Amino acid sequence: MISYFALTISEMGIGKIELAIIGAVILIFPILFVYASKNLDAKGVFEWMMEKPNDWIGKK
Repeated sequence: MISYFALTISEMGIGKIELAIIGAVILIFPILFVYASKNLDAKGVFEWMMEKPNDWIGKK
């Protein structure tokens, strides 16, 4: 005998506002992740370090 268990969204206490927030995060996170990944690659960080060598952490 196979028994499945699941709760509905309302049983979990998730309302419309929470669903909207979850949906927004699901849509925005991948976009921001790709954007940040492009700007935080090793080449980009190295170029930033060469542009502003006096701004490095621990350089003061």
